[in-house]
Amino acid sequence: MNATDPVSNLAALIRCPSVTPAEGGALSLLDNLLSPLGFAVDRMVASENGTPDVENLYARLGTDGPHLMFAGHTDVVPVGDEASWSHPPFAAEIAGGEMYGRGAVDMKGGIACFVAAIARHIEKHGKPQGSVSFLITGDEEGPSINGTSKLLEWAAAKGESWDACVVGEPTNPDQLGDMIKIGRRGSLSGRITVHGVQGHAAYPHLADNPIRGMLQLTQALMDPPFDHGTDNFQPSNLEVTTIDTGNAATNVIPARATASFNIRFNDTWTADTLRAEIIRRLDAAAADGALRPDRTPVNYEIVWADRPSHVFLTRNNALISSLSGAVAEVTGLEPKLSTTGGTSDARFIKDYCPVVEFGLVGQTMHMVDERVAVADLETLTRIYETFIERWFGHAATE
Repeated sequence: MNATDPVSNLAALIRCPSVTPAEGGALSLLDNLLSPLGFAVDRMVASENGTPDVENLYARLGTDGPHLMFAGHTDVVPVGDEASWSHPPFAAEIAGGEMYGRGAVDMKGGIACFVAAIARHIEKHGKPQGSVSFLITGDEEGPSINGTSKLLEWAAAKGESWDACVVGEPTNPDQLGDMIKIGRRGSLSGRITVHGVQGHAAYPHLADNPIRGMLQLTQALMDPPFDHGTDNFQPSNLEVTTIDTGNAATNVIPARATASFNIRFNDTWTADTLRAEIIRRLDAAAADGALRPDRTPVNYEIVWADRPSHVFLTRNNALISSLSGAVAEVTGLEPKLSTTGGTSDARFIKDYCPVVEFGLVGQTMHMVDERVAVADLETLTRIYETFIERWFGHAATE
């Protein structure tokens, strides 16, 4: 394979059926692409009780600083109804100027382009005056337990450190050059259980309907707003995602009700201060008798989900300006610096070095007929190649 060609790189990666947590041959392929370029490649398997083992890859070219990391994942989500695809999801067929396949944009395409970019840099200029590494996980689309976080810990324990990182997630909403992600909101989830007293719907005085209490609690979580946004982040937003009683009968008041929620929060909050605010709201709502007159306060409990994602914002000018400049040079566009969207593995990387995200257009990610414009693969490769030159050039002047 010619590693300088992002189209062939991506086609080969798509043909590896690496649905989380399967390696599917994708990491072996990267090993075969990077080793001939001079990268020292390590494959590590991360484990934890109750979760599947996950194989990850770390590859480094060079031994000196400055050290630039490219991070991403080769695992993909399931294809869904394969019969609904117009082209087989692991065939990498090209039609109408687009390559079809699961992972085309999320995010094997970004990996394919960065491999091509560093291969071209080496071909034209030799090895960078510093180090470049690839940190690639197989657990981003899964529980994210045995992936990037453990790979970072493993690498750091071996003495690895980094000066900057680009994550190749599909950040652009409409066209290449639209958007660079320079931060992410935090994410916190929980599950509320309200305990009532089961009874006949015709005799409510003999029962205690937990749904009435749950309505009070969920109303308090959604109103008033937690904040009105900050200079760099949109307003924090809480969504109640499930309400359930497990009750199929229409004439039975249930014994309990449960509700799950998730809040995406900005830098007004930390996970700890947000938990405290949610408890404050729930306690106040539990004592409110609007829907439960002459009743004791709502009997509720809350269980928080493990591993909340923490809000972060990257302010590293060398990283942001090098990437923004590369995007403008190649596309003529000034990318928006954004913190919108969900979470990514950048939430782990931010604890080790400054990190931003930039990749392909994400309109078809996780969809049937996920696909990427072939022309975009070349454009993204040129952006990454220009960025590599700019970033190491900036680092050399510091």
